[in-house]
Amino acid sequence: MIGYTTIGVSDMERAKKFYCDLFEKQGAKVVIDAGRIAFIGTGRGTPMLAVCEPYDKEAPTPGNGVMIAFPAETKEEIDALYNRAIELGATCEGPAGQRIPDRFYGAYVRDLDGNKLCFFIFG
Repeated sequence: MIGYTTIGVSDMERAKKFYCDLFEKQGAKVVIDAGRIAFIGTGRGTPMLAVCEPYDKEAPTPGNGVMIAFPAETKEEIDALYNRAIELGATCEGPAGQRIPDRFYGAYVRDLDGNKLCFFIFG
């Protein structure tokens, strides 16, 4: 249902490297690079994350209450994504753990520009 989600960043090269490195094991790469915006994913026709320099040339700001959630297959994958994000310079917003007993396991970080990310699994 989602084609792509866009977040504003302050440094395109740094953002592309962060997200490609973070999702390297999932096969992520820059699929389209159009200068001020780049689409990162596994290929055209799949959901992607776009990183961009804001069109209005103002500073990028993360939205209050905005979060991008990335599904995982296992709790171990969530743990690995969380740890990799921290290694890459993200900050902790809630370490990996069971949030709703037997229904939701997740971890939360903020990327290098303060955008909030969640890695999760239902069940």
